[in-house]
Amino acid sequence: MALDRLYPLARGALFALDAETAHHVTLENLRRASGFGLDRLLAPVVPDDPSEVMGLRFRNPVGLAAGMDKNGAYIDALATFGFGFIEVGTVTPRAQPGNARPRMFRIREADALINRMGFNNAGLEAFLANVRRSRFRSRGGILGLNIGKNADTPIERATDDYLAGLDGVYPHADYVTINVSSPNTTQLRELQGADRLDPLMAALKRRQAELADRHGRYVPLAVKIAPDLDLAQIGIVADALLAHAIDGVIATNTTTSRDGVAGLRNADEVGGLSGAPLATASNRVVAALGRRLEGRIPVIGVGGIMRGADARAKREAGARLVQLYSGLIYRGPSLVAECARALRGSP
Repeated sequence: MALDRLYPLARGALFALDAETAHHVTLENLRRASGFGLDRLLAPVVPDDPSEVMGLRFRNPVGLAAGMDKNGAYIDALATFGFGFIEVGTVTPRAQPGNARPRMFRIREADALINRMGFNNAGLEAFLANVRRSRFRSRGGILGLNIGKNADTPIERATDDYLAGLDGVYPHADYVTINVSSPNTTQLRELQGADRLDPLMAALKRRQAELADRHGRYVPLAVKIAPDLDLAQIGIVADALLAHAIDGVIATNTTTSRDGVAGLRNADEVGGLSGAPLATASNRVVAALGRRLEGRIPVIGVGGIMRGADARAKREAGARLVQLYSGLIYRGPSLVAECARALRGSP
């Protein structure tokens, strides 16, 4: 029986557990199956649909969003799902525990999640050790590494953390994502304002050029932004991306809005909302970026993809690639192939 058929049978037991516990149980069991070679026997069939984005060749346009595997410990196991690309992190220069548990909550009636994880991770050194052990890239997969700042780093010193992260991950990444949009690290979203975003992008592009010379290859930079920006703020971000020749933009992170879940159990929990209710806000940002960027910088769409039609809506809004996270919690690995089929051959 394939993984996509096993997951609906296991979901009931997993949903009886605390959301974060279920997350770790699922990943550990997937890793064990991978260790025994069962993953290849059970892997769903995902159609090839090659495309070139950010100068990279993706075997299909469906990726895993950052956050599922913060420490890069499950890359090869997650590759079983058939992703065209996988993004892991967010990693910070130093290890940090994140926010106090419980910090992840299901809203089952709305196919949604709220999390306030707070960039919990084992730090850059442990992250890179895991990445180096993985075989996904050597097998033709595209690997994105997502970097952020430590919670106790003052916002005025945020650039130092991003530069340290870029230095560390650059040799091991196909692309690097700059996360300035998590709602769960104090002041982080301030980095999306013009006064902070412009100098941050300038510093990162200078370092990217230095690293490209040092390592003999160019690794694209993408910036991940929030769904809660208004049109003027989106314009500021888009202009900064263009001014600094950023290679890609990921839209969007989780939202602080509670549209679509108000009054439901867990809806009042602090944190970022993801899942089905995020789709409208995410698509709005994708479309606004598409209009402003006019194809000069590719958009990667993420947020609220729960079925193939949602992936197609992201493409129609202007996304070249899509990423999944919360939809996998509710639908399981079958969602990857469903989205790949929905996008196959679409412009």
